[in-house]
Amino acid sequence: MPTLQQIEHIHDQYGSAKTLALYLQALHAIGVLQYDSFIKDGHSEYFCEGGEQLVSLAIYEELVVADSANKEQLLQVLDLHKEGKTDYFTMMKGLAGSGIERWQFDTAEQTITYFDKAGNGLLRESIE
Repeated sequence: MPTLQQIEHIHDQYGSAKTLALYLQALHAIGVLQYDSFIKDGHSEYFCEGGEQLVSLAIYEELVVADSANKEQLLQVLDLHKEGKTDYFTMMKGLAGSGIERWQFDTAEQTITYFDKAGNGLLRESIE
């Protein structure tokens, strides 16, 4: 079973938008099947082979996530970040304001899906 230290090491190596595909591949190689990252405080829940689960600590003060999701606003927040016009925390505040509770990476399918509080997947993107 992977450890949080292994995951943190992989994040330190590949945890950027430019190397996201390599990051997911490396996580998959150590047995992480998917993980959910929660917008409210940045903690993640990793789901591993054999049904094991790891939970990281919160990484910032809690944000208030809007009760209803706004897909148009979500797309605007993501576009600004992809264009390099926002930093990570500004993106997190924008996601919270657009009603995104968490995102989920699937390491085998190389996808990211954004979910609202009701568990609805609003957007699914392939990672290349």
